[in-house]
Amino acid sequence: MSSQRRLRCGDLLRFNSVNLDALTETYNLCFYLQYMSMWPGYQVVMQNTDRTLMAYMIGKAEGKQGTREWHGHVSAVTVGAPFRRLGHARALMHQLEQTADSVDGCFFVDLFVRVSNLVAIHMYEQMGYVVYRRIVGYYSGEEDALDMRKALSRDPKRLSMVPLPRPVLANELRDLSM
Repeated sequence: MSSQRRLRCGDLLRFNSVNLDALTETYNLCFYLQYMSMWPGYQVVMQNTDRTLMAYMIGKAEGKQGTREWHGHVSAVTVGAPFRRLGHARALMHQLEQTADSVDGCFFVDLFVRVSNLVAIHMYEQMGYVVYRRIVGYYSGEEDALDMRKALSRDPKRLSMVPLPRPVLANELRDLSM
């Protein structure tokens, strides 16, 4: 049995067992604390009955509010190795989608995923995400990322999911409009 709750500061000292794998980005403490203070509803952990952390997600709402650029963003979702393939990542993703849609009125949710992470890509596709664009050299200049998106209720025509015609370079991300 598992339960979801908001990420707390003390969890940052306990989540190494979840974070330690080659596909998970680990950020500095200030990064996590900034997310927790600015977007508390997007930071969620899953724990089992003995309070062992099994998975966590961090995200945010970003873009220009009131425009089609306003969206929820998944910064990280990761599940500890012993707890994979139990639906925890899907449950966390669903929680973020609900927050982005009903609380913040976002148009879509997006995430970046390593092109080599085929298990995650398949899961996101099953959840209705599509590849919006490929970002060349996103991960330390060594590996490309896929920017995947899923439209929410404010985008019934799914315009936010129309793929870009070409890959972009990681350094172009700031220059591109949504």
